[in-house]
Amino acid sequence: MIAAIRGTHDILPGQVERWQLVERVAAELCARYGYVEVRTPVIEREELFSKGTGETTDIVQKEMYSFTDKGGDRITLRPEATPSMVRAYVEHSLEHALPSTKLYSMGPMFRYERPQKGRYRQFHQLDVEVFGLNDPAVDAEVIDLAWSLIEALQILQAELVINSVGCAECRPKFQEALLAALGDDLPKLCGDCQRRAKTNPLRIYDCKVPADQPIIDRLPHSVDYLCEACATHFAAVKGHLDGWQIPWRVSHRLVRGLDYYTRTTFEILGQTLGAQNALLGGGRYDGLVKSLGGPDRTGIGFAAGLERLVLALPEGAGAEPPPRAFVAAIGDDGRAEALKILRELRRAGVSTQMELEARSIKAQMKRADRLAARVTIIVGGDELARGEITLRDMRASEQRAVSRASVVDAVRELLTRSAG
Repeated sequence: MIAAIRGTHDILPGQVERWQLVERVAAELCARYGYVEVRTPVIEREELFSKGTGETTDIVQKEMYSFTDKGGDRITLRPEATPSMVRAYVEHSLEHALPSTKLYSMGPMFRYERPQKGRYRQFHQLDVEVFGLNDPAVDAEVIDLAWSLIEALQILQAELVINSVGCAECRPKFQEALLAALGDDLPKLCGDCQRRAKTNPLRIYDCKVPADQPIIDRLPHSVDYLCEACATHFAAVKGHLDGWQIPWRVSHRLVRGLDYYTRTTFEILGQTLGAQNALLGGGRYDGLVKSLGGPDRTGIGFAAGLERLVLALPEGAGAEPPPRAFVAAIGDDGRAEALKILRELRRAGVSTQMELEARSIKAQMKRADRLAARVTIIVGGDELARGEITLRDMRASEQRAVSRASVVDAVRELLTRSAG
C-alpha cells in the first residue's frame, strides 16, 4: 500500500460535509461584506515570499517547499496567500479594474513543519484582503467579518485578541526599548530568540519555549511606544469594536509571525483546540504592496485555517442530510419505470436514491431504512398496469396508491407536510 505523505490528509465522506459547510458560510459572508473571489496559483516565484513574507521568518528560512524547475527558475509552493494576493492586485491593476479592492480566496498552502493536531504540511486557508483603505473603520470591519464567521459557524468559547505593533516611525523606538530591557537576559533565551534579536526583535514575542516565557513576560509593550498617529488609529479601532459590541482584549505579545505587519494585529483563539488554538489571525500591512513593486497602497486582511475551523465546529455540524426519497422497484417492468421516476424526482429538486443493481424488494426497503429516507416510492408491474405506484410514508409506516402521472407532486406534498 502507498500511504499519503506525512503531513497531508484525505478529507473523507463524513468529514467533507463539514468542510463544505465552512466553505459555504465563508463565501456567503464574504459576498455579504462586499468581497469578490480571486484564485491564485499554488506555485509562485520564490522571491515573492522571500520579499513579501520576510527573509527572517521561520516560513522562509525553514518551512517553504522550494525547487528549481526545468527552466532554471526558483519555484515555491505557496506557504501563505497574502503575497500571492498582493501580486495579483499589482499585476492585474485591480485597483482600477474593480470598484472596490476587497478580495478573498480559499485554497491549499504548503509548509514543511512538524505535523500535529490542526497543523499539516498541506493545509487550507480562507484569505481576506482589503487594499487602499486606511481608515480605522476598515480594520474594525475586517475584524467584524472574522468574528461574524466564527459566530455563523456556531463555534463556542472563542476569544478575540488585538494589539498594535506601530509603524516605521515608532517601531524602532520600541525595538530599542525591547533590546535594552533584554540586556543580560538575552543569552539566556533560546537560539531562535537570540537570532531574532538581530534580525527582527519583535518576533521574540512569538517564542513558545517554556523556559523563555518569564523573561518575555517582563518585556515592554508595543502600545506604550506608539506614535500619536498609531495611538489614535488603535483607539479608533477599539472604539468601533465597542460600538458593535464585539468583545476583545489587548494581548501585548500579539505581534504575528510575519515581517510585513504594521499597526493593528489580531487573532481569534479557540478554547477547545489545545496548543494550536489560533482559528484565524491577521492585521494591517501598509508597506507590503509597495515593497512588491506596486503603488504605495495600504492593506489589511486575515487568514483562517480551514482545518482548525472544521475541528472547532459543533458536533454534528455539516452532517449530510438523508435522501428525502427512495425509489424501490419490483421486477424488470417496475425497474425500467423506477429509473424514469428517479430522474424525474431529481430534476424536480428532490434528493432521491435507488439501488441501481437489481435486488429483492425486501433488501431495497432495508436500504431505504438505513438511508433514513422520508418517503419510498414502490414501483411494480401490477400497479403500473393500473397507472399507479405506491407511496410509503416511512415515519408513519403508512402507504397509499397514487397515479403515476402525479408521483412528483405527491412526493412533494408528503415532504412538505412532514416538514411542517
